[in-house]
This record gives sequence, structure tokens and C-alpha cells, in this order.
Amino acid sequence: MSKGWHITRDAQGLTLSRLPTARFDLSAQAAFPALRMLPLAQMIRQDMWRLLQNLRGFAPAVRVERNDNGLLVTAGGAVTSRFPKARTEAQLDGLLHDSALRDRWQRSARLTQRKDVL
Repeated sequence: MSKGWHITRDAQGLTLSRLPTARFDLSAQAAFPALRMLPLAQMIRQDMWRLLQNLRGFAPAVRVERNDNGLLVTAGGAVTSRFPKARTEAQLDGLLHDSALRDRWQRSARLTQRKDVL
């Protein structure tokens, strides 16, 4: 990925973050079917940045974890200034559950014939 982005992989999934160690001062979660995790995280991060780019001191992070039903995505990040947490998390939750965005993310991140999940 571009300079300044950190991708941390572990047995459960991956984290894409601006900071070397991801922090979630604000977050929202959503379930997804089995998809390629990195493309999904990148697309969610881009749309989350478009939504929250005016949030002062915001450093985005997206965590994608495998579970029995597919994937669990936690999107949010670190914020170094005061912000309306409940309202911002509601906006983020709306983003993760927007049907048009979810359809686009899922089309772009669907598994290939090789069944790779990263």
C-alpha cells in the first residue's frame, strides 16, 4: 500500500492503519461474507476517510477478522482531538451498513478461484 499505511496480519485476520499500532477511539462493526480481506479493508478505509476527513486528528484503522460466518469488520481509528463520539460512531455505522457501498465492496473483494482470503 502507499507510504504511511501499516498492514498487520495475524492468525485471525489483518489490520490496516495509519499508525504503526492501530487504536480505536471510535469504531463501528459489521459482518460480511467471506471476502478478500485486504481489498475490503482498503475500500472501507477510503470511504471512511471521505466521510470523516474533517475530523481533526483522525487516523483511520480497519480490522478484518475471520469468524464462523465469514468476516467481522471493525472500522474507526484514533482521534487526537475532542469529537462527538456517539454521533460520529453513528455516521460510521451508517457507512458500514449502506447497502450500495456494501454491494460495491463485496463485488470488488469477492474471492477468486484460488480462494485466497488475504
